[in-house]
Amino acid sequence: MAAAVSTSVALYAQAPTHTNPFFAEYNTPYGVPPFDEFTIEDFREGTLKGMEEQKKEVAAIVNNPEAPTFQNTIVALDQCGKLLQRVQIVFGGLNGSNTNAEMQALSKELTPKLSAHRDDISLNPQLFARVKAVYDQREQLHLNAEDSKLLENTYKSFARNGANLSEADQQKLRELNSQISMLQLTFGQNMLKETNAFKLVVDNKEDLSGLPENLIATAAETAKAQGMEGKWVFTLHNPSVMPFLQYADNRDLRERIFKGYINRGNNGNDADNKAVVRDLVAARLAKAKLMGFDDYASMALEERMSKNSENVYNLLDQLWGPAIAKAKEELADIKAEIKKEGKKFEPQGWDWRYYFEKAKKARFNIDENEVRPYLELNRVLGGVFYVSGRLYGLHFRQLSYMPKPHPEAQVYECTDKDGKLLGIIYFDFFPRESKRGGAWCGSYRPQTYDDHGNKVVPVVNIVCNFTKPSAGEPALLSADEANTLFHEFGHGLHGLFRDVHYGGVSSVPRDFVELPSQIDEHWAFAPEVLKVYARHYKTNEPMPDALIEKLDQSGKYGQGFATVEYLAASLLDMDFHTLKEVPADMDVMQFEDKVLGKRGLLKQIPSRYRTTYFNHTMGGGYTAGYYSYIWAEVLDCDAFGAYTEKGDIFDQEIADKFRKYVLTPGGINDAMQMYTDFRGKNPDIKYLLENRGLDAPKNLKKKKE
Repeated sequence: MAAAVSTSVALYAQAPTHTNPFFAEYNTPYGVPPFDEFTIEDFREGTLKGMEEQKKEVAAIVNNPEAPTFQNTIVALDQCGKLLQRVQIVFGGLNGSNTNAEMQALSKELTPKLSAHRDDISLNPQLFARVKAVYDQREQLHLNAEDSKLLENTYKSFARNGANLSEADQQKLRELNSQISMLQLTFGQNMLKETNAFKLVVDNKEDLSGLPENLIATAAETAKAQGMEGKWVFTLHNPSVMPFLQYADNRDLRERIFKGYINRGNNGNDADNKAVVRDLVAARLAKAKLMGFDDYASMALEERMSKNSENVYNLLDQLWGPAIAKAKEELADIKAEIKKEGKKFEPQGWDWRYYFEKAKKARFNIDENEVRPYLELNRVLGGVFYVSGRLYGLHFRQLSYMPKPHPEAQVYECTDKDGKLLGIIYFDFFPRESKRGGAWCGSYRPQTYDDHGNKVVPVVNIVCNFTKPSAGEPALLSADEANTLFHEFGHGLHGLFRDVHYGGVSSVPRDFVELPSQIDEHWAFAPEVLKVYARHYKTNEPMPDALIEKLDQSGKYGQGFATVEYLAASLLDMDFHTLKEVPADMDVMQFEDKVLGKRGLLKQIPSRYRTTYFNHTMGGGYTAGYYSYIWAEVLDCDAFGAYTEKGDIFDQEIADKFRKYVLTPGGINDAMQMYTDFRGKNPDIKYLLENRGLDAPKNLKKKKE
């Protein structure tokens, strides 16, 4: 048996009688992947065969003796490569949430092959000639909106991937694409290695002072599992490190774990990411210049809502001043708490969460540990389902008999208000060494249509890293974790509701993609929703009105810190990708200190993601795009304003319009058009400022006056 990390994925050596599951229809309920049947060789063989099949499909398009048409070229191209997609969507999902050494090695083996394969398609001159021939006659084709968008996207994809470059420049592009894909993969693998490498081992019970009992119990179980029974082990996974920084009375230990956290990828070892980042930023810039752009951000933003870096910086800069001002108010409260204790030291980064928690308790008489008992994981999930039921009429039924990507995963059937199957949704809640950090929503099968015109429902996958339950206790979430579950489920709804015929029109722009997720957060702590799901895990008593009121009153407190750390990361991402030159000896950490220091970032607040563990941008996905969360927050706050203006957060007319215009069309329509079709007007930033408790910037006030 091959080495695996706590997994239900078999990864056995391939037996003579073994049949690769990818090469036939899955014989599983709802056609979900048979996770317990896959071997590592299945992924390798499936990927290689998938590439070979897609090459043949592309050749058939190119060699078609008939004149290029929308059907025989554009649709045929969109529908080719189904086997490769089938393999990669499963492998990608498992490699992010339940990886092991074999899977990581296979990623390194296949990544350059996949990069070359994609380039072989996008740089095929005969194929592009057929695509261009159809595109050039688009006015005479009288296509519907979806067909027209597919044609536009297909042509632009070829152009943006180098089809118009000279043969020599196309070869350079191939080399850069391969280099970029490998550097992104290396960055992510280094980050996972660094996160797992650090352990804070406590062997003196007195050093646990201030920590919640559930965190202590979990740390004891972690230690026992690692052969250190009688001790306590704290890790850099968020459910461990964040509450430790929030509650540990031992300042020296807070400093150790804080520095371990912010120095990931910056330790001068074999998982150091500094050179990786430098080479990656340089390669991206070289690619952008090859494609005729001044910098990488210009290339990345061209097809997004923001259009250019000037518009991104304009939004971030508008918010930076009010956020810093609010953070300074919070810092004053922190200093006051230190003074109350009779201490005189200047607060540092490892002091912020600890003393902020004290300041919050002093101001609002609320403690997060007072809230946790009412946020038992399954009840919060019930709250998520309740909201989707009230808004959209959805029903969820847990399926215990399904194949799972990991034994801890939960699986649900989702049916629409008319009783029809809408999709299958997986939840994987807890951290482990085989899972990368953070929370995300992916897919094990996208929504599509089969060859007979029948809708194929999606298989959605939500992955989190929540506080794991200690022995004999349920999982009790922090308020932030509960909010995250609502957020990721919003992405899930987007995947469940999407109804498109082509993969080429399924995606929305990066700076629109967070709208469906972030609007869902607005229901998480609405009093009428809390009264439904927030019940004490022992007594079943609902959350008291007084506690709900304190949650509401304290909700905006801390937004200075939260907004500044987020904006710092967004600015850092943009600053790296608006560079016009990257020195060969560039020190990326000095660059980080310089660009954030000149803006007046408080020394106690590190960027939410520092350069060497900023996987959103350096791992790909949100490259020159981390600003998208705040860009989309302008939209989601304004969109939720449609409900508050009506005085009913479950208004059916508004919910139906949001589903119709935002959640269903995929990327068929222009993103801002989708929004204005829903809202009837352009978004107003005032709702975001109100939501975060920030004062409007002076230039915005002047404009309004």
